[in-house]
Amino acid sequence: MSAEIRWMLVVGIQPGQLDNFRSVASDLIASTQSEPGTLAYEWDLIPDETACHIYERYADSAALMAHIVGFGPFAERFLAACRPVRFDVYGNPSDEARAMIADFQPTYFSHVGGFSR
Repeated sequence: MSAEIRWMLVVGIQPGQLDNFRSVASDLIASTQSEPGTLAYEWDLIPDETACHIYERYADSAALMAHIVGFGPFAERFLAACRPVRFDVYGNPSDEARAMIADFQPTYFSHVGGFSR
């Protein structure tokens, strides 16, 4: 079984906050590029720009936790611009990693099978 952790966070953009959301997204994306254990970090808006899917993939729980620490300085701006709607986590994060994301009320999925290329 892989140590990778993946998630899909769906957020709703707060009314009148699209420009602020785009700004904090840009800053987070730039900051996250230097995290060696972050394997994927993709933000996608729906056509009416009222919601965004944020896909993240980490090498392991340590990489996930490093990202959460790096997210800290952006958290207030992020949460002012959007609200979490759904947070699905795939993989088996450590108890410490789970504790760090608990406030976002994730749903955890266990792997049944499949493959990636």
